[in-house]
Amino acid sequence: MKVNERPIVRAEGLVKQVDGPSGPLTIVNDVSLQVFSSESVAIIGVSGSGKSTLLALLAGLDIATEGIVWLNGQCLDALDEDGRALIRARQVGFVFQSFQLLPGLSALENVLLPLELAGRDRADDRAREFLDDVGLLNRAGHYPSQLSGGEQQRVAIARAFAVEPSILFADEPTGNLDNETGGRVADLLFRLNREKGTTLILVTHDPALGGRCTRAMSISDGRLSEIEG
Repeated sequence: MKVNERPIVRAEGLVKQVDGPSGPLTIVNDVSLQVFSSESVAIIGVSGSGKSTLLALLAGLDIATEGIVWLNGQCLDALDEDGRALIRARQVGFVFQSFQLLPGLSALENVLLPLELAGRDRADDRAREFLDDVGLLNRAGHYPSQLSGGEQQRVAIARAFAVEPSILFADEPTGNLDNETGGRVADLLFRLNREKGTTLILVTHDPALGGRCTRAMSISDGRLSEIEG
């Protein structure tokens, strides 16, 4: 724990259960953690280990069966869905394995959308600036179907960082990319994490990607443990 610093993400006793054919199935099992501002933290686990569910709980996209989550000092359990959505819009960015770009919008429009929804000044200029940051300003007018997988993920990263979130959650951000492209996308994520000071929490099955973070944890059968060194 860092002295005199409040964690930007804090979870205490998180449990997530769902109904299974033979009774309740525990996906996340008594997880507690603290993440501090500007850290990059990896949660590493195989498919089905509970890592994506844990990420959704930390981001306020899902509600825990038990336990509490705080984002930047705000208790998510004290908020309704509209309140959690407002916190996400103001403080949180997301990068997903499947990119999740809107197919009917150009690269620029995809980056512009969250800025407009948040009512940011100079939204068009900011969208262009962040597309330039990821090296795709020359592709601003192209639609997702006209972009490679790596380019789509770079647009998704520009979109996530454009609102200057306090926290970026990345769910298998290189999972749909070949090794070379995935490496370039990872380089970009970590560069922006350093330059913008955005806290990065990523889940991955790839120990090499997780090892690039300042801190790594493993998850197995819903239980989280710190990886030393």
